[in-house]
Amino acid sequence: MSVPCLRRRSFAHTLKITAVLVGLLAGSHAARAADLAQLDKLTPSGAEKSGNKDGSIPAWEGAEPPLPGWEWGKLRQAHWKYKDEKPLFTIDASNVDKYADKLSAGQVAMVKQTKGYKMDVFPSHRTCGVPDFVASNTRKNVGTAALNPDGWSLKDATVPGYPFPMPTSGVEAMWNAKMRYRGVGIDYKATITAVSPRRGSSDWIRADSEQTLFFPWGVKGSNALSSYPPVEFYVYFGYVAPAALAGQSLAITQYINQAENETFYYFPGQRRVRRMPTYSHDSPQIGMENQYTLDEPNVFNGALDRFDWKLVGKKEIYVPYNAFGAYDFKAKFEDVAGNDFIAQTHRRYELHRVWVIEATVKAGMRHSAPKRTIYLDEDSWAPVLMDDFDGRNQLAKMREGFLIPVYETGTCDAMAMVQNNLAEGRYVFDTHTVGTGKDIRWITEPGKHPRLKANFYTADNLRSISER
Repeated sequence: MSVPCLRRRSFAHTLKITAVLVGLLAGSHAARAADLAQLDKLTPSGAEKSGNKDGSIPAWEGAEPPLPGWEWGKLRQAHWKYKDEKPLFTIDASNVDKYADKLSAGQVAMVKQTKGYKMDVFPSHRTCGVPDFVASNTRKNVGTAALNPDGWSLKDATVPGYPFPMPTSGVEAMWNAKMRYRGVGIDYKATITAVSPRRGSSDWIRADSEQTLFFPWGVKGSNALSSYPPVEFYVYFGYVAPAALAGQSLAITQYINQAENETFYYFPGQRRVRRMPTYSHDSPQIGMENQYTLDEPNVFNGALDRFDWKLVGKKEIYVPYNAFGAYDFKAKFEDVAGNDFIAQTHRRYELHRVWVIEATVKAGMRHSAPKRTIYLDEDSWAPVLMDDFDGRNQLAKMREGFLIPVYETGTCDAMAMVQNNLAEGRYVFDTHTVGTGKDIRWITEPGKHPRLKANFYTADNLRSISER
């Protein structure tokens, strides 16, 4: 075969490949354009703009600012437009079956088996906003945000923004929850992790601490997640009570692309920092009598690697919403935290649309709760409810996240939470401010805050600040 003939064939082959690539690129652009057109019909976070058919869920109109006069340190609920509303009705053991189609299995069980437990249902208000820069970044993520080949970790996205506003899988929906905008940090001057007494006892576990979370990718603007270290968040805990925990502290780095976190724990009796390589997933938290694992805070916490996450769809359900009671730092702890449940006066429920995701432990993996159902608020993607099932497929635990509009960020968040152990009749009340006298603060500008720097969360720094 002559050289000119080979050249002609090679040129023709190159033209074919080029044509295919051009066609694929055109198809990709067309698909992205179609997805963006679809997003334009939704809210900037990917929720339905319209209300439901009977009007019990209103249309979305964006964030509502607090009433005049609010500043950090003042009660948030006192500056909320609907603070004086009365419940529409109350769900209790006598009528729970009537409302069961709008409750999770765990909620139904809690009402039926816990004497005196009731749920006050209020008018629904969609108070979760989306800042302009978050909305813009979310649009940029359409067709460009991506998972890693492992199928569960996040490869890249434009941040801060929702990676997958129109998710096609449970993993994508969970990453929306993880990457929701919460500012660059969250600071507790004081919080109480409390575990209610065993049946027949009056002895509480009450761990008083200060805590700080740092989201390095939460800085206002528009940046590639890959331009940051692969960190979802850093968190610091410093315990001040009880005596068994006082002086202990820990710093955790939760990674975006690694199954295990990096935990450094300071033990004052040993005057040393220990690295704890397996302090993650369903490992019990120290000092909590096996009532609270590492992946249970904030409804769900940690890596997604151990489960298959199935996106079931949307459902209308009664969830804690505009639930300011858990952030009432002027209330007395004992007035809110009863022996069997959080006081009815400090829990508020509304009807909202949520994404339903079923998590099933992967073959070859293990977990104390091999099946879970999690519910994500459609407007904010915050986890507001989760049911855990044990190895016998029996209901074991039910967690609720108390969602509120965050005045600092213009979004919503659900930091405070309660976990009800349905099998043992105990509960955990965590990351709230009840009884502390001090408000939680969402931080939107890092400034010179020493805890909003990665080097604060190293073993050397933990030792230094703990031995002062």
